[in-house]
Amino acid sequence: MGVEIEGSPVADAEFAEMETFVRDYLAASVESETDGGRMRWYPWHSADYRFNHTRNVVDLATDIAEREGANVDIVRVAALFHDVSKLEAEQDSHAEEGARVAREYLTTRADLPSSFVEAVCRSVREHSYQGPLSDVSLETRCLIEADLLDKVGANGTVLMMLRMGYESRTHMDAATMVERVLERGEDAAERVESDTAESVAHRRLKRVRWFREWLEDEVPGMDREEPSS
Repeated sequence: MGVEIEGSPVADAEFAEMETFVRDYLAASVESETDGGRMRWYPWHSADYRFNHTRNVVDLATDIAEREGANVDIVRVAALFHDVSKLEAEQDSHAEEGARVAREYLTTRADLPSSFVEAVCRSVREHSYQGPLSDVSLETRCLIEADLLDKVGANGTVLMMLRMGYESRTHMDAATMVERVLERGEDAAERVESDTAESVAHRRLKRVRWFREWLEDEVPGMDREEPSS
């Protein structure tokens, strides 16, 4: 079972206000930069993409939490704040910075139990954890699994297609790029632990395999790179 906190502390209107804050915070992170930002030419390092990714993770994490018996409110709020500092902090510190922003918001703009705030901040801080998911709370696991799964499947394939253009690749590299989506998805499927996340991973991997097969069938000269041994 997940963290037990009496009642449902986050109303829909309050969650909507949090969403607005996160969206505006991401946009401000880009506007305040003077050097163009880290890899801002990639669409997934823009404020628009980051907020879209955040909403995807909220939806995925909520579904996993509901099915796995986690505290849904904790998971939803943690998912909303998990990348709030992604565009202003270095990769290895964005989770810690995100937890700091979440704590400041939840303690100054919301009336929530301290235990709830602590649980949310812990999940945000630990969402980049690379070890076994059995080491973290159920709520954090739901968040990590959702974060992994967002770039798997059709969404991950489209992102790789966009990346091709930004890297000046031709369409003949498409099969190789799709293969990378498959590899990432297979890694995610091996790492997730919940039945719900495993089901999502395998369903999305199937879509990518279909796309790869269709692509190679329609473009005979398109060969993908063989994985290195």
